[in-house]
Amino acid sequence: MNAARRALPVDDAPLLEAERLALEVGERWLCCEFSLSLAAGECLVLLGPNGAGKTTLLHTLAGLREPTVGEVRIGGLPYAAWPALEAARFRGLLAQQQPDPFAASVLETVLVGRHPHLGRWGWEGPQDVAIARAALESVGLAGFEQRDVQTLSGGERQRVGIATLLAQAPRLFLLDEPLNHLDLHHQIAALELFQRLLREQGTARGSVLVLHDINLAARYADHIILLDGRGGVIAGDRDAVLRADLLGQAFGHPLRRIEHEGRVVFLPD
Repeated sequence: MNAARRALPVDDAPLLEAERLALEVGERWLCCEFSLSLAAGECLVLLGPNGAGKTTLLHTLAGLREPTVGEVRIGGLPYAAWPALEAARFRGLLAQQQPDPFAASVLETVLVGRHPHLGRWGWEGPQDVAIARAALESVGLAGFEQRDVQTLSGGERQRVGIATLLAQAPRLFLLDEPLNHLDLHHQIAALELFQRLLREQGTARGSVLVLHDINLAARYADHIILLDGRGGVIAGDRDAVLRADLLGQAFGHPLRRIEHEGRVVFLPD
């Protein structure tokens, strides 16, 4: 284990790799074997109809469940080679739901993202608070620090979840439907924020997002994994996967591809 600790992460390795990955739940195959590689500065989007297995796939990429076939690696090594705390510093997950069974302030909630950076008995210090406040400001929630998280609207709570992930400061962002409850303005603001983080000089970050909006995927993704809900999967560069015929087959409705002022959009036929 000491050798593994010294080797984390492997220099110049992709942030995320899946090799001959396949997933089965019960007696149903969610996807047959496929491989992928995500480098620093890249965004991968998971697309597919409801129930196709996008969340299950994301959780597998996050190391929360074992693949039925194949292997997932982050920083060049399988999850088994990572101590849990170091893995939590390398990759962070925004879950689809953020339940709040107990009252807590917004600042206290965002500070949860700093836990991987504290010792076992450590407490948040001024630097952690400053990081949490900066994360709230980046999602437009400066001044919300003392609000009870249980009093927030759905969209405000979603932005607090994003701020918590930002406070964690991982190299690999894994986001399950991050646009839930967000209006159009905040949807674009969130996607632009992560795009800026991926492109910052001196950083080596990547992102994996579960999205429902094909046109936002076309705008922001570098790579796409398209699940059809019947076990089929197509993984590749954005333009190779986002084709009207492939999308129509996956979503069960014909689509039309339109180019307008240098952008590609898909409309239901």
